[in-house]
Amino acid sequence: MKTGIILFPGSNCDHDAFYAVNEIFSQPAEMLWHKDRRDLREFDLIIIPGGFSYGDYLRTGAIARFAPVMQDVMDFASYGGAVIGVCNGFQILTECGLLPGALMRNRDLKFICKNLHLRVEKNGTMFTGDYHPHEVIRIPVAHGDGNFYADPETLRDLEDNNRVVFRYCAEDGFVTEAANPNGSLNNIAGIINERGNVLGMMPHPERCSDPVLGNTDGARLFTSLVASIGTVVA
Repeated sequence: MKTGIILFPGSNCDHDAFYAVNEIFSQPAEMLWHKDRRDLREFDLIIIPGGFSYGDYLRTGAIARFAPVMQDVMDFASYGGAVIGVCNGFQILTECGLLPGALMRNRDLKFICKNLHLRVEKNGTMFTGDYHPHEVIRIPVAHGDGNFYADPETLRDLEDNNRVVFRYCAEDGFVTEAANPNGSLNNIAGIINERGNVLGMMPHPERCSDPVLGNTDGARLFTSLVASIGTVVA
């Protein structure tokens, strides 16, 4: 599974993603600079990492959406290539139209940095094949703009077509308002595109993939991809 990781000015989770893919799962990974145009079909997976691309000026992801490399990412997705946008990456994917909706300021207007529980709503994807249906996992978040919003028609489409992949929940798996950290509609933490090859999520699976951290709930997202795509000897 050859992985390209997009690097913007202000990205700060790029090396976390590189370490997870390259060191933990022994798959080749390469950093891709935001200004460079490139045919990405040599890669199997593209990760748009978290951080504060271009300082989050205007609004989160609004400038990164126009980076030269993003046209190549959109082409890659149109060919069926796997794309993950984590945190700021999720925001960028909504800005460029690869995923619907928008990520707004957190309900309480405060930055959130802590471990939260998620319920796996859809496990039959290339990203979630190693999870069980409605399994509760614990994944860290770190964001100030994670409040997922969509108009009623778009929200209904996401729900009716089973495109909500992760939902914030309590430790026992119940989806409650108290378990919603940021005001996201329907407690949505991650969604997938209609084709099933583009995933956006606010929580950080790359930050809970190494056993030394005491939590590997994010590791199965990467093992799911390796199983789906296949291994590559680095």
